[in-house]
Amino acid sequence: MPTKPSHWLMKCEPDAYSIDDLKRDGKTSWEGVRNYQARNFMRDQMQIGDWVFFYHSNAEPSGIAGIAKVCKSGYTDATALDPKSKYFDEAATPSNPRWVMVDIQFIEKFPRLITLEDLRRQKSLAKMVVLQKGSRLSVQPVTAEEFDSVKLLAVKNS
Repeated sequence: MPTKPSHWLMKCEPDAYSIDDLKRDGKTSWEGVRNYQARNFMRDQMQIGDWVFFYHSNAEPSGIAGIAKVCKSGYTDATALDPKSKYFDEAATPSNPRWVMVDIQFIEKFPRLITLEDLRRQKSLAKMVVLQKGSRLSVQPVTAEEFDSVKLLAVKNS
């Protein structure tokens, strides 16, 4: 019996790649993640059909810009094997690539950014990973309830 889709939040600096870039491209690979916990989420848990909040990080303001969906589950991040790539890892080899990526596809851009302040004002989101002190992971889990609450917030604030 298939499992229910999981929910995630993936961070990217909008100057590097934004929700508008994803909308234009339709889908993209999420390469260059060099944190073991984030890698493990992509390698071991993310599946085709999982929902993703696309989060603009290190921006003024930072926040959730829209929704994507995983369209290809974890596979070798070839940038780790490419000496010309800024994501090159000299310890990675074809037999032990160390790093993985997933592909995501565009679903929806929110009418406006759901900022960190918007999220903090919602008591139902108090335990959301992105709101926890010191939370810097570029890929993090989101509960189904949190996902639904943020989607409602996006509609309510449009």
